[in-house]
Amino acid sequence: MGQILGLGVTHFPPLSGTDENLGRILKRALDDPAVPERMRDPSGWPAAMREEYGADAGLTAARHHREALLTGFRNARRVLDEFDPDLVVIWGDDQYENFKEDITPPFCVLAYESLTTKPWQYYRGPNVWNEPTEKTFEYKGHRDAGKFIASDMLEAGFDVSYAYKPLHHQLGHAFLNTLLFLDYDRKGFPYPVLPFQVNCYGSRVVAQQAGARGLSQFPKEDELDPPSPAPWRCFDLGAACARVVEKSPWRVALIASSSWSHAFLTPKHYLLYPDVDADRALYEALQAADYATWRKRPLSAIEDSGQQEVLNWMCLVGAMNELGRRPTETSYVQSYIFNSNKCFAVFEP
Repeated sequence: MGQILGLGVTHFPPLSGTDENLGRILKRALDDPAVPERMRDPSGWPAAMREEYGADAGLTAARHHREALLTGFRNARRVLDEFDPDLVVIWGDDQYENFKEDITPPFCVLAYESLTTKPWQYYRGPNVWNEPTEKTFEYKGHRDAGKFIASDMLEAGFDVSYAYKPLHHQLGHAFLNTLLFLDYDRKGFPYPVLPFQVNCYGSRVVAQQAGARGLSQFPKEDELDPPSPAPWRCFDLGAACARVVEKSPWRVALIASSSWSHAFLTPKHYLLYPDVDADRALYEALQAADYATWRKRPLSAIEDSGQQEVLNWMCLVGAMNELGRRPTETSYVQSYIFNSNKCFAVFEP
């Protein structure tokens, strides 16, 4: 019988850059002419946002934010190394990277033999490690595990897609950043990886190219795409995945990777800051192992709060519910000015 470790992390792209650029998403949003004048000045912001922004445009806060995220990642890596998995499954979203207009599956098991990527070819600005543009990262894949999981889930009635090679992008940043950040100290990442794509961005994956567009370019209702999988379906898929992995011969780490509410997906806040209250409510439910609250959260509420990427965590929470696990460790990194709130969680066997 397979053993399972559960982990929840983030893949926040600006963490790859310098502290000076950690708040670049907010800076870009404030430049949009569609943002009301009263919201351009900190005096129009929530008090907690003004305090975080401070007198140095958030630079001090950036250092604290990075420190909190690195604490979470280093702890997750410690737990992962102690577990010593045969396989790492990562639930992550594809933001108009590998999947585009030609095909956008609800779920896809990326059963690659290996994963090779050059992340700094696409990155804007310097990276925090000062690694050259041509730097190549190579990770082990696990095609056999991908086939095993996809086959059993299809037999169980979950219509997951699978792929043996990339389509448009070697490895989307939800998966790549997870690996880069779990190896922030650059000691290597020896574990085979199975990316498991979830179409979190749904109605905005093509229309918005799943990215940060200004308020003036925010897609209108008639421009939107078909929706994401329902949250309850992601939850149930995670549960099914846990059942499949449990009967495998492998020690498996199931990892959900995402930030939670995103400012650039929250028009009710003029795309300036995330829905802190909605994230806090989900975090408290997670701490209490109140997984029913997670499963019953409707997609409409998730989209209203800019929590689309939480669907990755929905898979993890469903898996942990299936296994009867409570989180053994959690931490919540709140931010108004760094686009999103982040959470870390450990569910030990």
